Amino acid sequence: MDLAHHAALPSNTSAPILEMRHISKTFPGVKALSNVELTLHQGEILALMGENGAGKSTLMKILSGAYQADAGSEIRINGKPVTINGPLQARDAGISIIYQELALSPNLSVAENIYLGREPRRGGLIDRAKMMRESSGVLKRLGATFEPQTLVSLLSIAERQLVEIARAVHANSRILVMDEPTTALSSRETDRLFATVRQLRQDGMAIIYISHRMAEVYELSDRVTILRDGTYVGTIDRAEMTPEVVVKMMVGRDISSFYKKDHRFQATAEPILEVSHIGDGRRVHDVSFSLHAGEVLGLAGLVGAGRTELARILFGADPHTTGDIKLAGKPVTIRSPQDAIDAGLVYLTEDRKAEGVLLDMSVRDNINLMICGKDAKAGVLDLKHGAERAKAAIAAMTIRVASADVNVGSLSGGNQQKVLLSRLLETKPVVLILDEPTRGVDVGAKSEIYRIIDDLAKAGAGVLVISSELPEVVGIADRVLVMREGHLEGQLEGDRIDQENIIALATAAQSPLAPQPALTASAH
Repeated sequence: MDLAHHAALPSNTSAPILEMRHISKTFPGVKALSNVELTLHQGEILALMGENGAGKSTLMKILSGAYQADAGSEIRINGKPVTINGPLQARDAGISIIYQELALSPNLSVAENIYLGREPRRGGLIDRAKMMRESSGVLKRLGATFEPQTLVSLLSIAERQLVEIARAVHANSRILVMDEPTTALSSRETDRLFATVRQLRQDGMAIIYISHRMAEVYELSDRVTILRDGTYVGTIDRAEMTPEVVVKMMVGRDISSFYKKDHRFQATAEPILEVSHIGDGRRVHDVSFSLHAGEVLGLAGLVGAGRTELARILFGADPHTTGDIKLAGKPVTIRSPQDAIDAGLVYLTEDRKAEGVLLDMSVRDNINLMICGKDAKAGVLDLKHGAERAKAAIAAMTIRVASADVNVGSLSGGNQQKVLLSRLLETKPVVLILDEPTRGVDVGAKSEIYRIIDDLAKAGAGVLVISSELPEVVGIADRVLVMREGHLEGQLEGDRIDQENIIALATAAQSPLAPQPALTASAH
């Protein structure tokens, strides 16, 4: 574990800057938090972890003033009890929160966003010169490359995030909460964000960092506080952090049972999918491989290796210029996604929100989307049949939702992913291509998705899993293909399936190398 960035860890013997004691919150019919504790010190990065529904967001909304805690709860700042009845009181107490959905006004300049609600005045007018001057100083301190007069609408997600941080710094916030800040960032942008976060810690700011990505938690945090089912499980120091300890605290079981691999794969005489010399002349070149019924085949590689491009070609979403595809021994022509679906091949996109689920539609309609036409009688949909199908899928996939009529956009990432998987399975596919199937979901949902993949293989489907998480590939795959620069670099089987060998192939090394940032991810 790299301790290079932690030469001066905070001393937990000092008085905490923030204490949340006996925090409880009850909504009608639901106990969201029960007697939760959180302690934060100046100059510390405290990771807050837990599955979706563990209570992290509710706890932070209480800290921000968006929710009011139940009687008996207590918040102390610098040892003194405080009452936070709204966001303005939280700001006055030195608390800033940066949510996943950034709270910026895109039609305003960077400086106007930094000062929003706190504009300086001179002679009754807004002192724009002061806004520009002071905003410029804060931006330079944070290493920003854009100017204070730039419209926020012209900035990237990473740059907008920096504006939020600049706003917190300028407001003299002493406590900063960051909620899944790297979700939409590239690896390079993530590295820059980490450098900024470390700088803030060095400057004495106390940071609560919420993330599902354990690699980030290991790299950044000084301590980890873990919630489960609305209760406080415990807090561990950096020296105690291991995947085994953290996962067991989050989900209540050992990591040894995390990856589900009960299916027993044995190669049949004839593959269910055969890909021969497939290429598009740009990103994919002369790729050949086979997939058997009942097999989970992993596809690994560095970012940009061509894995998603290959998947899109096989699904007919993008054209290919060379090569052939066979399903169950028979040549197939796939020029469109519908051709693929008709042939029994489906694809789970890596971007479920943009290309997968329809967030404003119900769970029921999302599940039935690909086959609803089969229920039609004389041009009229059989709504009863669709409702029954959705109910069965919700039960089979353990989708946590009050009703099939609930919009998918209100569900957690893991439940959205299971809705999308349910939709694909209703087509009765023989081959499934799953592109980053556990991206952006918590460890509990990951475990359930691994169970689903294992069940699919046991039922005889061929499953191709594209993943950037090496422990995931090693944990669930029967064989692993590794791509590099659009080519298939090699294949691993049996005892040769490990992270070092995957990296060696992905980087064209002659011997195993240390993990590369673009390839490794969570150690779940």
